[in-house]
This record gives sequence, structure tokens and C-alpha cells, in this order.
Amino acid sequence: MSRLKISTEMARAYDPSLVEERIYSFWDANGYFSPVIDKDKQPFVLIMPPPNVTGELHMGHALTLAIEDMMVRWHRMKGDPTLFLPGTDHAGIATQVVVERLLATEGLTRHDIGREEFENRIWKWVDQYG
Repeated sequence: MSRLKISTEMARAYDPSLVEERIYSFWDANGYFSPVIDKDKQPFVLIMPPPNVTGELHMGHALTLAIEDMMVRWHRMKGDPTLFLPGTDHAGIATQVVVERLLATEGLTRHDIGREEFENRIWKWVDQYG
């Protein structure tokens, strides 16, 4: 395996353009983006849904993603066949539930206000928190 020489000097401010292109090219040239399939090993697969628009983002969101990222990297370093699949969704159900709870505080249901107004309320929520 090739090794990438990394400078020991630290800049006053981080400039990603000085680092990322060189490292990305190194990873690409050494096949780090190519999956290794070993049918004798148990694969590790983690599905990462996009964030739901259920309220303001908080430290819990960052913590969850950091832990998931760490788990995927750990399995990959162990040599496990690993897949971190981003972008799956479950049809916005969590956002719908939050908006329905807000309607309940007004004594309303989505059926009371009709589909068009319910969608308007969802988009208003998304505009505020999305």
C-alpha cells in the first residue's frame, strides 16, 4: 500500500484547496474508492436517510452522523465489505407527523383543513426549519 507524505508544519488557517485535491487524487489512484467484495466476510451496511424537517437541527444530529461515520470507517479499516448508503427516504412521514401535532394544538386534523392547506402548512414548516 502506498503512503501519502504529509507535512508536519501547521498553517495558521486551514485551506482545503491545498490538501483535499492531493489526498483525493491519492485515494483515487490507490483504489480506495473501489469496493472490495469478499463473499467470505459479513458485509457492514448502514443506511443514512436525509435529515427530516422535524425541527431545528441540534447537536444530536451531528452526534448521530459522527457515530455512524465512525462505525463505517472502523468496519472499512478492519477490512469488512462496507457500504454507507446515503439519501434514502421514507416519504417525509416524520415531517407530516410534526405538522399534524401542530394542527392538534389548534384542535384541527389534516382532514379538517383539506389536502391543499395541509400541504401549505408542511411547506411553511419546511421553509422555517428545512
